[in-house]
Amino acid sequence: MKNPVLKYAALNSVGTALYIALIVCFFTMAPYILGENVEDTFLIPVAMLLLFVLSASVTGSLVLGRPILWYLDGKKKEAVSLLVATLGFLFVITTSVFVTMALIAR
Repeated sequence: MKNPVLKYAALNSVGTALYIALIVCFFTMAPYILGENVEDTFLIPVAMLLLFVLSASVTGSLVLGRPILWYLDGKKKEAVSLLVATLGFLFVITTSVFVTMALIAR
């Protein structure tokens, strides 16, 4: 891709989708990694909130990081275009996942 906005938007969106898939894989494998009889302790909600904050930071950085930097560097039009394109790619990825789920369910 010669257009840096589309290139970064695609990379940011795919990176976000891969990070989400990695978290889902962890939750899928958690009973095998942590054992099925993990006691309900104080650490479980702490771990979940820490993972939530980490995930918000990672995905926020992927989606908003470069647009904010570009905006602060004076590239306001490119920054807004990148944010909109990234959200557009994420919309396409999300829609594709839901369509795939609907097709599998048939």
